Amino acid sequence: MAENRTKSALDTPRAQWRLMSFYERFEQVVAMMLSAIIAVIVVISMLQLIRMVFTLLLIDAFNPLDHAVFQTVFGMIMTLLIAMEFKHSILRVALRKENIIQVKTVILVALLALARKFVILDPEISPAKVAALAVATLALGITYWLLRERDDRSRSADGPDGAA
Repeated sequence: MAENRTKSALDTPRAQWRLMSFYERFEQVVAMMLSAIIAVIVVISMLQLIRMVFTLLLIDAFNPLDHAVFQTVFGMIMTLLIAMEFKHSILRVALRKENIIQVKTVILVALLALARKFVILDPEISPAKVAALAVATLALGITYWLLRERDDRSRSADGPDGAA
């Protein structure tokens, strides 16, 4: 039975590959390569994060209330989350669940990057820079909300099952 599931899981991409144009195949290969590169980056970053946390624990310097330690550790964690979300969006394209990278996903990744920036901000940063980051976050948040509202209205107009 597991063999049948494996065959059907492999047959679908092969069948789709035969139907793709040259450019669609090119996009597919690029998406898979990007996904692999980001996966390597995530693994290396995760190993560095683990090494750093263990080093901090072993030398008894791990104090999560220390601003510098907090910034470093959570900055690295946020970087990993951003990379994983980015990889997830590329995988959706590679698996043919979406044709292009969705604008909502790009805005979400940008919001995550701004959240990371707020986590790692130097306490002596100028108020103007904080205000600029806040305005950028607000603008991206409003844009994301508007896109989500548009998608929700579109789905409700299609009916409860998503079909027109």
